[in-house]
Amino acid sequence: MSVVRQSKFRHVFAQAWKAEHCIDDVRVSRVTWDSPLCAVNPKFIAVIIEAGGGGAFLVVPISKSGRIDQSCPTVCGHAAPVLDIQWSPHDDNVIASASEDCTVKVWQIPDGGLTSPMTDATVTLEGHSKRVGLLAWHPTAFNILLTAGCDNVICVWNVGTGELVYQLDDAHPDLIYNVSWNKDGSAICTVCKDKALRVIDPRRGAVREKVHDGTRPMRAVFLSDGKILTTGFSRMSERQLALWDTKDLSEPMVIQEMDTSNGVLLPFYDPDTNMVYLCGKGDCTIRYFEVTDESPYVHFLSLYSSKEPQRGAGFLSKRGVDVNKCEIARFYKLHERKVEPISMTVPRKSDLFQGDLYPDTASLEPALLADEWIAGQDAPPLLVSLSGGYTAPPSKHRDTLRSKPKLVSQDSGTGAVPPSAGNVAAPTSTPTSAAKETEEETPQPTAATRETDGNGDRPKREVGQQQVRC
Repeated sequence: MSVVRQSKFRHVFAQAWKAEHCIDDVRVSRVTWDSPLCAVNPKFIAVIIEAGGGGAFLVVPISKSGRIDQSCPTVCGHAAPVLDIQWSPHDDNVIASASEDCTVKVWQIPDGGLTSPMTDATVTLEGHSKRVGLLAWHPTAFNILLTAGCDNVICVWNVGTGELVYQLDDAHPDLIYNVSWNKDGSAICTVCKDKALRVIDPRRGAVREKVHDGTRPMRAVFLSDGKILTTGFSRMSERQLALWDTKDLSEPMVIQEMDTSNGVLLPFYDPDTNMVYLCGKGDCTIRYFEVTDESPYVHFLSLYSSKEPQRGAGFLSKRGVDVNKCEIARFYKLHERKVEPISMTVPRKSDLFQGDLYPDTASLEPALLADEWIAGQDAPPLLVSLSGGYTAPPSKHRDTLRSKPKLVSQDSGTGAVPPSAGNVAAPTSTPTSAAKETEEETPQPTAATRETDGNGDRPKREVGQQQVRC
């Protein structure tokens, strides 16, 4: 007699929204780059679109449905196609874009969306010598943004000042496929065309190990307990899913073969439920798994299947889901000319708030300022309760980005790229003068700076702030 594994997520079902709630006539980009092409937060949906003579992406309120008029304003300040877009985790109006024009731009989207084309970025970051294809905001430190380009270089920026604070230019000998921060932002994991998984503290150095044997692109994502989940290909071109313990990267904890499709599997991880969703570019399915401490560790739950293949997908942060309908995740699936929401729901009979499905989740409030992280501090995310629906406190830092000047070009002597660290034996990061000054000048906070609620490392939200509906 077989024993069925108990899990509250065993019956999660996926359901596409009705046609009237989709967004139509969106000319999704045909760029040959394995990025999701879409980014979503509780306020906005952003989609990289086709644009003649440059690069552009569409930004519309999350409530938008129906047809997108061809005259709809876009963010169109790049001189070449946009490859990646990412919303800031600490300000729902701030989005970064990476482009083939070798620059990264950071934009401030007005509440309600665009009323005219946006061509002037709030900050332009120039430090890569080839096209920039990857973006990753720091999960807990305000205004820290990581970028990776086809020059095989990783840059870490303080977006508030426009300064390049760390550069890793000797850690990767080939194209970087993917970058993911860990829970408190003390380390990143990367996968590269040389088939290696690396765990790196951008402020110090790197570790490397070989992973999937296949030559096709891989992906890696840090889980909240410090393990790493990777997707890739075997030597026989079978798609694989593997789980790694960072304490011993010599062998995976588990490796599962999936199928022989050739689309890259994009992993989307929900740290609150410990579920992983795999979207293959060109696939008609979304598979979802639960990661636990019980062998075989990665448990297949189910899959969503449809007739139309996906060009990309956006994953809504937990603050935006509908807790009244027990929605635990929402995707925005990109078709050739359409954006289709897909809800992941746990069936429950009760109308009460289901606390077991919604543990406190990462809030908009950053746990650290940029200078504190540069000086060597780490902190887990500040958490917020979703009971009664999400309400956002006013941020003390909301205007920091707007008040800073744009980064001037390297030739003028400010924001210059630091010298190469290629003569260092082990892969190390090169701090720029801005980072060195911060490390010297930033005072260490007192013990009272970061309160906790008694549950170990979980920080407590500040109380007494006025609550405003998002």
